[in-house]
Amino acid sequence: PLDAWLTVLVMDVWHWTPLVALLPFAGLRSIPDAYYQAAQIDGASRWAVFRFIQLPKMRGVLVIAVLLRFMDSFMIYTEPFVLTGGGPGNSTTFLSQYLTQKAVGQFDLGPAAAFSLIYFLIILLLSFVLYNWMQSAGNNTNASGGQHE
Repeated sequence: PLDAWLTVLVMDVWHWTPLVALLPFAGLRSIPDAYYQAAQIDGASRWAVFRFIQLPKMRGVLVIAVLLRFMDSFMIYTEPFVLTGGGPGNSTTFLSQYLTQKAVGQFDLGPAAAFSLIYFLIILLLSFVLYNWMQSAGNNTNASGGQHE
């Protein structure tokens, strides 16, 4: 079971790494050159440029990337289905596979619909909490920052 879990985990990370890498790259490319020129004139180190220019400007993009991966992690279906079929035993059967098996395989639509609605509300609530927590953490960092020399 541990090997199956690790294989599914590695495959899921491999599957979504390009998107997660592309989002911060796009965020970095959208930062105007004027910020980098001002930092160079001020003699800022690479660490200072990263901490005070790049990271704050990319906060929105990083929040989106984390939220997309967080929500998508609940909808994992393809990797464990193709790799292990939910096995060995039921060790890699995820909730999305269980819902599909309940609705399509057993044609038990009532409980499957109710279960999927509850599943959706849980994901929505967790995403809302995560988003608000990330926003408040970012605001606290900006509020304490002030003027940097």
